[in-house]
Amino acid sequence: MKFKSLRKSNGQRRDALFLFLVAIFLTSLVLGNIVGTTKFVTLFTLDMAGWLQSITPSLVRDGSIYVMSVPVGLLAYPFTFLATDLISELFGRKRAQTVVWIGFIMNLFMLFILSLGHWLPDTYGVSGGLNLFEGVYEFVIANTVSSMIAYLIAQSVDVRIYHYLKRLTDGKYLWLRNNGSTMFSQLIDSTTILTILFISGNLGDNVTTIGALFILIINSYLFKFFFALFDTPLAYLGVWLFQDYEEDPEGKRLYSTP
Repeated sequence: MKFKSLRKSNGQRRDALFLFLVAIFLTSLVLGNIVGTTKFVTLFTLDMAGWLQSITPSLVRDGSIYVMSVPVGLLAYPFTFLATDLISELFGRKRAQTVVWIGFIMNLFMLFILSLGHWLPDTYGVSGGLNLFEGVYEFVIANTVSSMIAYLIAQSVDVRIYHYLKRLTDGKYLWLRNNGSTMFSQLIDSTTILTILFISGNLGDNVTTIGALFILIINSYLFKFFFALFDTPLAYLGVWLFQDYEEDPEGKRLYSTP
């Protein structure tokens, strides 16, 4: 009974759903930029056969062991694309693009608050983590600018490709626009942010050549690629669950109105 009640739309629930998706988007975005590359986590390891070792660069393996290692901030970032895809599907392109711009502004706001805390004098003897705060501040400033440039480009491309494919297929094949838009925009994101960090000298000491940069881009993109496949069932579930909430002015519905 509660499940059927959840699916039934009204103005208040429609607004709550939109705010929930925006909250997921903004939380993932800001959190990803704050924690960023403070820690790298291992998702899995793979003992490679000899022939596979010969074609796998040493930068992403330890002997015969391939390690899928990603920065902890990257764990949150793909959820931003799932959120914008659902907003695009249910509420239309203009709302999705508006959310992208709001996300950009909120990150500038986050930088302003952190900078304000950095500029104001420390209250001696009271601060419990001054060195920690200053370390986080220096890290965030160095990485967030490049991240936000990549974000704004990639998210805008994601929204536009999503709706181009939706119009092209007359609202059918959600899996195509969900995967096509996310996979392409995530490649742009990985390429842009790592290239900016490479040019500014903010990557590791072992990343000094274009070849090493290319390897990092591919390794980073692999995680985003497989997440895009993983979030496709979630996109179908979300659209099915909230099909009555749809406000997309294009009117190309994936499911017929029950």
